[in-house]
Amino acid sequence: MPMTSNAPLKRSIEVEYWVVDDEGYLTQPGSLIDLPGAEREFVEPMLELKTTPCQSTAELREELFDRIRAAVERGDDLGKQLVPLATPLNHKEIREIPCDRTRIQNEVVGDDFQYVRHCAGTHIHIEQQPGRAVDQLNTLIALDPALALVNSARHFRGEAMAPGARSKCYRWLAYDDLQDQGELWPYVDDRADWTHRLQTCYDRFREQAIDTGIDEPTFESCFDPESAVWTPVQLREEFGTVEWRSPDTTLPSRTVALADTLARVAGELDGRPVDIGGDTPRVDDDRIVLPEFETVREYVDTAIQDGLTESLATYLSRMGFDPDAFDPIADSFEHEGPIDHETARQLRLEYATRLREDVRQSPAMTAD
Repeated sequence: MPMTSNAPLKRSIEVEYWVVDDEGYLTQPGSLIDLPGAEREFVEPMLELKTTPCQSTAELREELFDRIRAAVERGDDLGKQLVPLATPLNHKEIREIPCDRTRIQNEVVGDDFQYVRHCAGTHIHIEQQPGRAVDQLNTLIALDPALALVNSARHFRGEAMAPGARSKCYRWLAYDDLQDQGELWPYVDDRADWTHRLQTCYDRFREQAIDTGIDEPTFESCFDPESAVWTPVQLREEFGTVEWRSPDTTLPSRTVALADTLARVAGELDGRPVDIGGDTPRVDDDRIVLPEFETVREYVDTAIQDGLTESLATYLSRMGFDPDAFDPIADSFEHEGPIDHETARQLRLEYATRLREDVRQSPAMTAD
């Protein structure tokens, strides 16, 4: 996403939704994948919708909502609906679409790869500001606990897990045995530091794949250093962006609100210095002060295990968010115990309806 002089930094969204039939059972997206910005994901009952790079939040919202509305309307003709929940809540099996890339992950990760199959999330891209990309990346790392603002599922296969069930699946269960995969990385010193980390992680993953019997040419045709890493905050040279991969899928208006704050805080840094440690972490007009990484990690653990607590909300407020503007689905979920298949089916339909209502509203935008 090349930057033009004096133009706002562009931003884009990739969001995954479960596809269900009119009875609430998971199903394949069918011709929904033919719509603008639509793609299949690596599991059968999921649809990914992407925006193009947009100059403003208003433009981003308009494009994302247009694409979701198109999917909703075509879904009406096909008997299919989109569900904005991070997991299906309870479902016996999620089938993959066969390809070498997922086959390799299954071989390396083993049975724990089941946790990835049950997760639907959001990726937010912010254009790199020339000369400030590392500062943007480090700021995003400090903002990672904001995932609590959009936690949207507590359950995995019917069992209550945590307010951030998807993040727990990724970080603590699926990739826990693969060093540096899935977890949040510490702050970066410079681009060389980032590149070294990527290469080290890639080499380790490649070695593990070859040890399981994957031939080297097949591995290298599926992965490169940038695509072989699942850390939730990344520098993406391919797109010229910094990317945040932590948020759950949720109602589209909340996704856009999250992207808006991210673009304001970690996007156009102007001349503000970004300092790590020191006095109280905060974002203001003069500077950005990030907490020590261990503090960030403690807040991330809280966001996953406990959700949007009072102390976490206070931290996010100092870092530029308005926690009161969000109502995390998981934190307002009435079902904190186990959920059976029938209840999960009904809840999928309920939130499919809420998504439909969300994209048909036109709330006032206060963003750029």
